Amino acid sequence: MKTFNDIGISNSLDWNRIRKLFIIGLIGGCMTFAGDWILGYGVYDESLTGLEMKLSQYLVLSDIQLFWSAFLGLIGISLEGLCYFGIYRLIAAGSKKHAHVFRSGVFGYMLFAACGVHVPCLSTVFFYNHMMQESPEAAYALAVKFAAYFLLPATILFLIFFFVMSAAQISAFAKGFTPYPKWCWIFSTAVGMAVTMLLKFAGNHAIVNGLTDAWISIGNIWMFGGLLVTMRLAQRKKQFEKNQVNGKGV
Repeated sequence: MKTFNDIGISNSLDWNRIRKLFIIGLIGGCMTFAGDWILGYGVYDESLTGLEMKLSQYLVLSDIQLFWSAFLGLIGISLEGLCYFGIYRLIAAGSKKHAHVFRSGVFGYMLFAACGVHVPCLSTVFFYNHMMQESPEAAYALAVKFAAYFLLPATILFLIFFFVMSAAQISAFAKGFTPYPKWCWIFSTAVGMAVTMLLKFAGNHAIVNGLTDAWISIGNIWMFGGLLVTMRLAQRKKQFEKNQVNGKGV
């Protein structure tokens, strides 16, 4: 008979530890948001098209701004990934199958999100900005080639793992495999990201661009913050179920 490999992480409901992980994850989300905001706050040149139009909003950024955007994201995203194991504990207590799938996604998030996607994204912007100063006619083509070689592969891998992780989390919550009420599936990064991207319809404004560039960090803030706020509901629900099993009633 197969046993569940918990990789040394307890599946017990240690609420204090889970709360600490969610608080640290929320802090990490705020750090990443600050980095994304530095990068995204601005307007792009609407006379251009496609990726070149998007890149145009970054041309005003200094090297030090790009550094802080990369650094804050590097630390913040790493903290987010580690703190996803608080959600792992919630899921593992109710469904080892869902926990196993979710954990696989977390590993991919930790491997590719910070060093594979965020930092190379800033590297591409840095490269493009300096190429525009040296050789404007070649800057765009070289930046696209640079991104295709060094950013795109990790981005694809990240998205695969992120989809697996998000699907497992939403499914586990919606099916009642966690102590939380089923409707708390809405507190997932994917939901926060989707709602944030609706702002794109508001047009080319600095605040809108700053927020939509920070869509993943906003998703994490939404998730960790929402799960923290509703934790008391989960604890009461768990205690009620425990009382029912013990025949104590409400």
